[in-house]
Amino acid sequence: QLQLVESGGGLVQPGGSLRLSCAASGFNLDVYAIGWFRQAPGKEREFLAAIIRGGGSTRYADSVKGRFTISRDNTRNMGYLQMNNLKPEDTAVYYCAADQSFHNVLIINPGSWGQGTQVTVSS
Repeated sequence: QLQLVESGGGLVQPGGSLRLSCAASGFNLDVYAIGWFRQAPGKEREFLAAIIRGGGSTRYADSVKGRFTISRDNTRNMGYLQMNNLKPEDTAVYYCAADQSFHNVLIINPGSWGQGTQVTVSS
């Protein structure tokens, strides 16, 4: 059973940082592209960042470029999203996802999703 589990969310003040983790089980994550997405109440799910299988190429949404960094550790079957300079508008449920196709991740159509972790940015 292919499973993704996010962790690391929580409450942080504006300007603060969080590091989200995505643990994969039931499959070797190294043959999958990884993506991070978020969904705020009343809004559509939004693409944030993606990384190819080997980690040599990444893509970011303009809204997070320069503040968020996606990475992976294939030896640990893990993906990460480092989030810096967080803003109140970053408040949302954050999801990781995986697909063997990088394109599918970019178009928000990956085959596997995690359950999500809440990130709240507030003073």
